[in-house]
Amino acid sequence: MTDRFPYSNWGAGAAVLGVILAIGTGVFLSLPAIVIDSRGSENTVGYVEESPKGSGIRTVSDSSTGASIAIQLATVAGFLIASLLIASSWGARSIGEALRRLGVRAFRPSAVKWMAAAVGAYLLFAYIYVLIVGAPEQEDIAESFGPVAVQILLIVFAASISEEVCFRGMLYGGLRERFPRYAAALLSAVVFGGLHAATGISAVPPLIAFGFVLALLYERTGSIVPGIILHAMNNSVALLAQ
Repeated sequence: MTDRFPYSNWGAGAAVLGVILAIGTGVFLSLPAIVIDSRGSENTVGYVEESPKGSGIRTVSDSSTGASIAIQLATVAGFLIASLLIASSWGARSIGEALRRLGVRAFRPSAVKWMAAAVGAYLLFAYIYVLIVGAPEQEDIAESFGPVAVQILLIVFAASISEEVCFRGMLYGGLRERFPRYAAALLSAVVFGGLHAATGISAVPPLIAFGFVLALLYERTGSIVPGIILHAMNNSVALLAQ
């Protein structure tokens, strides 16, 4: 296994295939929860609860909460399974080696300055974007996961880890074998941001910018762990804002 960046050896085509496989795996694993929830909603009347945002009342169903959690876990599993499968199919002989090829590596203390630079660049873009376009709007999916502890587990930790492994470690790593740094970073960021379009179109450009700086951070530090940390911090802020 090489220690020279990029650590991947699967190439751009396999990286794109991996993203498709990740989405397909997540959808497939979600099907039981979707079917069970759809059947339960036909026979169960949810209880009424006051909206925490003061927007009126809403109907809450325990089965819907369970289905939302299951679907999110399936999505996380899809990202991780597909990434590990791609790395393993191209010669990684163990899960540990696969993870190292996906960028799960230790990083030097100097990475902190690059993390600060990434945050600064992203905040600058976000500030300019808000001035020109307005504040991005994104669907609040946190409430569908029920208790706050579950929201933190799924949004702050699980989503951050799985998305960095898939979009930076697997996708950017593979694209970087073929394309220059900035082109590979932009392509991977467009895919990353585009897949979040269902939760709000106006939030896609900032997410593309976020994915772009995280890809560059990965290459600069040689590890996706700094990106996971920043991703978790960003999701924490978003969760608190909601």
